[in-house]
Amino acid sequence: MTKKLQHLFALSEKGAEDLVKAVLWCFVCNLSLMLPVGAVMFTIGQLLAALEGGGSPMERFWLCTGWGLAVLALLFVLHYFQYAALYLATYQESASRRVSLAETLRKLPLSFFGSRDLSDLTAAMIADCSSLDQMFSHYVPQLFASILSTAVIGACMFRFDWRMALAVLWVVPVAAALTAGSKKIQDAFGTKNILNKRAVADCIQEGLETIRDIKACSRQEAYLAELEEKLGKMEGGSIRSELATGVFVCSAQAFLRLGLATTVLTGGGLLLAGELSFLYFLGFLFAAARLYDPLGVVLQNIAATFSAKLQIERMRAILEQPVQEGTEDFQPRNYDIAFDHVSFAYREGAGVLEDVSFTAKQGEVTALIGPSGGGKSTACKLAARFWDVSGGRVTLGGTDVSAVDPETLLGHYSMVFQDVVLFRDTVMENIRLGKRGATDEEVLAAAKAARCDEFIQRLPQGYQTVIGENGSTLSGGERQRLSIARALLKDAPVVLLDEATASLDVENESAVQAALSRLLRGKTVLVIAHRMRTVAGADHIVVLEKGRVAQQGKPAELLAQGGLYRRMVELQRESQDWTLV
Repeated sequence: MTKKLQHLFALSEKGAEDLVKAVLWCFVCNLSLMLPVGAVMFTIGQLLAALEGGGSPMERFWLCTGWGLAVLALLFVLHYFQYAALYLATYQESASRRVSLAETLRKLPLSFFGSRDLSDLTAAMIADCSSLDQMFSHYVPQLFASILSTAVIGACMFRFDWRMALAVLWVVPVAAALTAGSKKIQDAFGTKNILNKRAVADCIQEGLETIRDIKACSRQEAYLAELEEKLGKMEGGSIRSELATGVFVCSAQAFLRLGLATTVLTGGGLLLAGELSFLYFLGFLFAAARLYDPLGVVLQNIAATFSAKLQIERMRAILEQPVQEGTEDFQPRNYDIAFDHVSFAYREGAGVLEDVSFTAKQGEVTALIGPSGGGKSTACKLAARFWDVSGGRVTLGGTDVSAVDPETLLGHYSMVFQDVVLFRDTVMENIRLGKRGATDEEVLAAAKAARCDEFIQRLPQGYQTVIGENGSTLSGGERQRLSIARALLKDAPVVLLDEATASLDVENESAVQAALSRLLRGKTVLVIAHRMRTVAGADHIVVLEKGRVAQQGKPAELLAQGGLYRRMVELQRESQDWTLV
């Protein structure tokens, strides 16, 4: 059962077990709500007996009072355990769900993120998780428990009098059918709601990321008009969805109340015919009143469960994605990176690399150059197993990287990419991210080697200054130098540099290159650059054009050969003479 619940509701194994416990406790509490009915019937029976002169009235009073207090105490205890099994377990599962999502996302290849909208993933992590928290704390356990308790109470009613039981329960299947009939409508509106909300989130996120361009192009009014239009669609869709659900649920709840009328009519007729005692008649009336309240909640829970089904499917779609796995026992004999007839495509029919073969040897600097879109950055990321190749293989020290656990593999890499990622934390901690547990002295040494110390000292609190989100308070060159310092601190045997000095001025670029040259000796260095003077001192150059290796060899050899490399060198020499006219 727990396996089915895990798959059905995207739960952990413990979450499925806790759900079963919560259902059982809700079931027991629902049955316990019939105890006050029994206590009232017992009290009425005692009063009737007292009126007939049987026993002491005070004894009967204290007996009824004792039974009433015992029922209250039992209800308190049962509801306490229900709360613990329901809400506390739900919050624990909520934490586990978020951790599980984060762990799954951490292990997924970057190809997954390339095909998914960022705001959609954010909604799944925040909004969908919150919706599921409410569903499992208020809807699902009570739904199953109410179905079970209604079945048990109904069986007991049939045991006492099948005619009265039918009078009470005939409305239940009809009301449930009315609510179930709204499923297709809710699914249709729910899908539109999700798309509308995602469109709004996309628009807001896009506006925040491009606010400078929007202002620079005087597009504020156009952007706000577009956002208002999307907000209007989302609001209208939500109202229509709630209205459609409300029509069905309210109709079902109203129909449910007809059961009270049929109970009174049937009970009155049987009472007048002498086929039902007055006490049993009152008992069925009280039981019906107590039964219809939780059943009304059940109808709401069914509708809410239908609505949450879409969130569960989105959650399951992430959790069931195939993750990158591999051995954690990785001890390469060396750190040569070899591409062996590698092919790769981000999506079917759109190849990026085709039959690429080259080797970046340990202790050498291997440069990847070529026109934009040639596959340089893709090759660099395939070397670190950010994606898995479509054909051929990439090896590190003779071991296929696809057979190595991604985190274990990345422990051997230091990376500086063109798109720098920094965190809203101190400068010190942003650099220390490269090496867990690094001392302050080690961080300072890496910062000085990357030429960061000078601008850091000018910050208000120096190394303890908190930089903005993704380093927004720093210039592009300063952000890139922090990224270089982080890579130098890690001091891994393999270094990947993708336009690592692109945002630096000439003076700092020369200084950082000198620092890199000193600190990267003996390592496997794979560097991507568009400026030919940056790679002029490389040990090996691979020229990529349209996803294929056009040339490879030493710089002098490629110059002598002619071809694309020589042409790129000549074009950059000519561009040096360009001036503003």
